[in-house]
Amino acid sequence: MKKIALIFLILILGLIAFVFHTFSSTGFFRKIEPNHSFGEIFQTVQLPGVEDMALARKDSFLILSVDDRAKRRAGEKGLHGLYWMDLTKTPFETQRIALPDDLTLFPHGISLLELGPNQYQLAVINHVEGKHSIELFLIQDGKVEYDRSLRDPLLISPNDLVLVGKDQFYYSNDHGNTSKLGVFAENYLGVAAANVGYFDGNSFRIVADKMAYPNGLVMNSSGEKLFVASSRGFLIRIFDILENGDLEQIEDIPVGTGVDNLELDKNGEIWTGAHPNLMTFSAYAAGKKEYAPSEILKISYQAGESNTESIWLDDGKTLSATSVAIPFGDYLFLGNVMDSKFLILKK
Repeated sequence: MKKIALIFLILILGLIAFVFHTFSSTGFFRKIEPNHSFGEIFQTVQLPGVEDMALARKDSFLILSVDDRAKRRAGEKGLHGLYWMDLTKTPFETQRIALPDDLTLFPHGISLLELGPNQYQLAVINHVEGKHSIELFLIQDGKVEYDRSLRDPLLISPNDLVLVGKDQFYYSNDHGNTSKLGVFAENYLGVAAANVGYFDGNSFRIVADKMAYPNGLVMNSSGEKLFVASSRGFLIRIFDILENGDLEQIEDIPVGTGVDNLELDKNGEIWTGAHPNLMTFSAYAAGKKEYAPSEILKISYQAGESNTESIWLDDGKTLSATSVAIPFGDYLFLGNVMDSKFLILKK
């Protein structure tokens, strides 16, 4: 009888430890004290689910990835596609980018690469009816032309991508499992089973694994290093980019929040939208909570020593579930997973 009681006690203590670890490692106990010191809200743009943005700094425009996930969750039709924002005049206006009639686009992560004067390649992660693809576009003098679609079994659960050359990109699979049990283990046990893939212009391959919900990616200014956000790990993983495109891990930057997309500013500093409480975010994404907190970080990287600064923090009532932050001049553009609008701050 005593042996059974002891086993039962051990199981109970193990369950308590598991629950405590899950909540603490996802930011549940963090107190959110709003910090809006960056500046005032300059403009509120009524576009839903602007989960990612891509900036053409030289030619002053933004591409917006739009998907009204809240309406889709409710079984309703909502806006989805790509939008253009001209940054040369205020107030800023958005314009829907026309797509081919036979292309259905529910965009996720996007990336923009300058190819030449007023010429860019745009890569877009697309999720349609449980199937994943990468859609490639060419932009010349402000005109967006659809190029082609890429599909591969190694697009397991693509979240974000970064173009590193024409027709060459790294991408994150935020989960390595597709079964409900496997996804649960990654989400709640923090099992590091996801990975980063690479498309070299001809074929896909996995170049980094054993990651906990890899998300946003960005390359440093010199093209020598790749930074990958680990949302579940509350860190940014840094890799050296080898000559053949393979990755070699060199260090992690702990950031204390669920980092999402990563963007590089003109000074080489990293900006990210983040989810300080992943449990609340999960409930919000499922429609069980009205708000989810938001955070914006700026990271100054130096080998072995980095500085992380919380630029903007909100309980979700101003803007829920920020996923991307892009500075441009005196402005900061804040996108999110599924709020009904996005914000533009001004210093």
